[in-house]
Amino acid sequence: MSARQRLNEAAKKRVLIFDGAFGTQIQERKLSEEDYAGDLGLKVGQKGNNDILALTRPDVITDITRSYLEAGSDVISTNTFSANSISQADYAAEGQVAAINIASGRIARQLADEYEARDGRPRFVAGAIGPTNKTLSLSPDVEDPGFREIDFDELTAVYKEQAAALVEGGVDFILIETVFDTLNAKAGIMAVRQLEQELDRDLPLMISMTLTDLSGRNLSGHTVEAFWYAVRHANPVTIGLNCSFGADQLRPHIQSLSAIADTLLMAYPNAGLPNELGEYDEMPETTAGLVKLWAQSGQANILGGCCGSSPAHIKAIAEAVDGLPPRRVPTPETAMRLSGLEAFVVAS
Repeated sequence: MSARQRLNEAAKKRVLIFDGAFGTQIQERKLSEEDYAGDLGLKVGQKGNNDILALTRPDVITDITRSYLEAGSDVISTNTFSANSISQADYAAEGQVAAINIASGRIARQLADEYEARDGRPRFVAGAIGPTNKTLSLSPDVEDPGFREIDFDELTAVYKEQAAALVEGGVDFILIETVFDTLNAKAGIMAVRQLEQELDRDLPLMISMTLTDLSGRNLSGHTVEAFWYAVRHANPVTIGLNCSFGADQLRPHIQSLSAIADTLLMAYPNAGLPNELGEYDEMPETTAGLVKLWAQSGQANILGGCCGSSPAHIKAIAEAVDGLPPRRVPTPETAMRLSGLEAFVVAS
């Protein structure tokens, strides 16, 4: 049975649990420059390059990943949000991209298999690909609206390099997450499709959008409904929202997406909004209580946390939704009817 089939079967039985943030967990460990840099011999300071810890302090990434599995995660992600050549260029570490992703994938794979062997409950690994700090839809130069720092083919190649290394590391899915630019996500989809052809195998996608304002749009101006129809052709195993705001602010947008998406819905909000110091104060029980409302309303299949969340948040979420029935994925026909597109198609 494929990973896609196994995940769908597991999601029919109960609400599944994703993991939480890596960044804030790493920050709490107060690592030094030496911890980050290791003996790689890189010429630029590495402190803050969280992804490279898979090479220089794999014990840290292993410990964090294990803590999420202990908290109840069914799906764990790789610590590779910025492990692409664009983001790693800030640390002059472009040459380490493949090694970082392979190492992080192997850490997650080994732990997922260990926990599945222990209790027989399926565990899955999502290879995380972040959006980079470049945008294909908008110009970074207000004086030149047509200017782009990178083009579609370049970004596709960047994503493909990362995805190939994650697959080599043993991930089940490629998670294109925190999508602020829909065109960037399409480059990621293209990269995975090209890789599928080269490897002659199915590489299931998870796709997660982030909102930039409370009206429910991302930076490129797409609503959650428009975003879904822009990426639906990729047949993702999950669609959803992450980061953005806290669970309270995301609730209406989860409701909208849940009604029209004929695939699993995965949502992992921030632990509330940051305070004036940029820290997250929302208690695990508060976050869990808010996302429980989504589960009680039949609007989510997989729940987890993003910025500011911790193993305690994930444990609280797992306990809060335990025993609740999972969201029933609508058929394509039902989803089309609920979206209002059925009349449009018939009229056409």
